[in-house]
Amino acid sequence: MFRRIILAVVLTVSCLAQEKGSNANVARMEQIIQSYLPSKFMGTVLVAQDGKIVLDKGYGFANLEWDIPNTPTTKFRLGSITKQFTSASILLLEERGKLKIEDPVKKYMPDAPAGWDKITIFHVLTHTSGIPSLTSFPDFKTRQAQAMTPEKLVEWFRDKPLEFEPGTKWNYSNSGYILLGYLIEKISGQSYAEFVQQNIFTPLGMKDSGYDSNSAIIAHRAAGYTPGKSGPVNAGFVHMSIPFSAGALYSTTEDLLRWEQGLFGGKVLKAESLAKMTTPFKQDYAFGLGVSTSNGHKMIAHDGGIEGFNTSLAYFPDDKLVVAVLANLNGPFAGQIAGNLEKVAYGEKVVMPTERKEITVSPEILKQYVGTYELTPKFSLAITLEDGQLISQGTNQEKVPMFAESETMFFLKLVDAQIEFVKNEKGEVTNLVLHQNGRDTKGVKK
Repeated sequence: MFRRIILAVVLTVSCLAQEKGSNANVARMEQIIQSYLPSKFMGTVLVAQDGKIVLDKGYGFANLEWDIPNTPTTKFRLGSITKQFTSASILLLEERGKLKIEDPVKKYMPDAPAGWDKITIFHVLTHTSGIPSLTSFPDFKTRQAQAMTPEKLVEWFRDKPLEFEPGTKWNYSNSGYILLGYLIEKISGQSYAEFVQQNIFTPLGMKDSGYDSNSAIIAHRAAGYTPGKSGPVNAGFVHMSIPFSAGALYSTTEDLLRWEQGLFGGKVLKAESLAKMTTPFKQDYAFGLGVSTSNGHKMIAHDGGIEGFNTSLAYFPDDKLVVAVLANLNGPFAGQIAGNLEKVAYGEKVVMPTERKEITVSPEILKQYVGTYELTPKFSLAITLEDGQLISQGTNQEKVPMFAESETMFFLKLVDAQIEFVKNEKGEVTNLVLHQNGRDTKGVKK
């Protein structure tokens, strides 16, 4: 709920292209963004490198009913980008001697259930606690409109069985980051909103960031939309006490640039703490941040998704490249745009779905690709052949038509992705590779 979901699970250094920041590069970035307008994307986009802003624009409308355009100072709900502010807050408390991330949660929460005895703050930060995510609970949809205190939120999941032994596996848990916010309040004596404001937003000059509210008047805040049959419709309601420290903050692209410059410029955490925050443990996940490589470049990033909003924020430390995309129309396109802009910034060729050339492949060849391919233990792609066309369907997702560029490479028009089928020496199809957002994910045929 507070995290973007796309076709698959997605989260060595060279210099940026010499044309970086040139009119040619910016023009190509603009072409890419325009290809998503107006039906797929509304929001703001910022690209900066070495402190220099390359692109900083708004697209579409902050409010469709009043035709108010998005601008670089429009405020958007961040969804799970919130998590990095929560993890930084935990590390600030550690620096002040208030806690240690190796401490068991029960040290600060004596009434925690017995099943939590082995859970440390580190486990919660890295999504390895085993605490199930409340956004997956059957009653989440019916309860998300209700105001809840942090205590009530923790009550909601505290007695649920753990999904695995703490530290042994990884599973994304919004409950865990809600628990961290609860601990921040308990240990600091301040509300989560006050702590983040006082210790991060104000020192960094992030004047357009804060904890979102359903009742407060917040100037220049975008309305959130979701796709409907005849165009965008108003997004569903979620009480902002529910996402809490897992997804309730708002910001602008320009404030997020201040955050990246402050965090990686040593203005928020000590070097030792920043190293902890950006060292992945399992599944390329560190503390509220994914740390991996994208197109051969080290990337520290996170996406977010919440009713009406999808977001993407990436930092490439070797080149001090920042790409921030904030959308107020639900869909996977914020992440797709970010991934493509990163490629352009590095001088790589980007071919959009509308620019690809479709060819005809015989039904006999297409039949070879039918089957189910496992990309992760919890995510598979089912490939079927319907009326002479290959169709892909991810776990719990809609069917998406596939179009051939060659006998083994196919592209999707509804999602900016390619699927490549791989054969063994005998000519048998053994697996596929999903190319999306700069990452290649292998799927093994079952």
